[in-house]
Amino acid sequence: MFSLKTERLTITEFTPDMAQAVHENSLDEDNRRFVPDEVFETVEEATETIDFLMSQYGGCEGPLVYPALLKDGTNIGYVQAVPLGDGVWEIGYHIGAKYTKHGYATEAVKAFMPVIMERIGIKKMAGICLADNIASQKVMEKCGFVLEFKGVGSYQGEDKEICRYWFEKA
Repeated sequence: MFSLKTERLTITEFTPDMAQAVHENSLDEDNRRFVPDEVFETVEEATETIDFLMSQYGGCEGPLVYPALLKDGTNIGYVQAVPLGDGVWEIGYHIGAKYTKHGYATEAVKAFMPVIMERIGIKKMAGICLADNIASQKVMEKCGFVLEFKGVGSYQGEDKEICRYWFEKA
């Protein structure tokens, strides 16, 4: 079982009983704006997605998505590695609106990156966000990602103003 502990968080595997929290965390306006494909309007939608994500844990094909929990077990979001093709993987993360502005995303990404990169056997990880997602840019920069491109590029199948970052293991 995958499990990482940081000073304030546990990053672990999904369980079916997390569907309500996943649903609630997905409904905030930032999630709707920046990653609308990760909004679960119903608990049933969240349950289906969790079932799929749990089925991915045995391999390295991905997506590899893990919930971020506070020490008391409260589910506050997730961190993920998603294959883009041709051996390229992208980092992803979301912290529910009730829990933002406390550094949880940065803490989760910093802990997750070396472990997941080792597991999937890569030395470089992409980070892509919309150009107006300042919070996501700050997380990547604090975690050692370097801005490679800012301009119009493909984002969830549409041309949008994006920032593309890269993290490279030393």
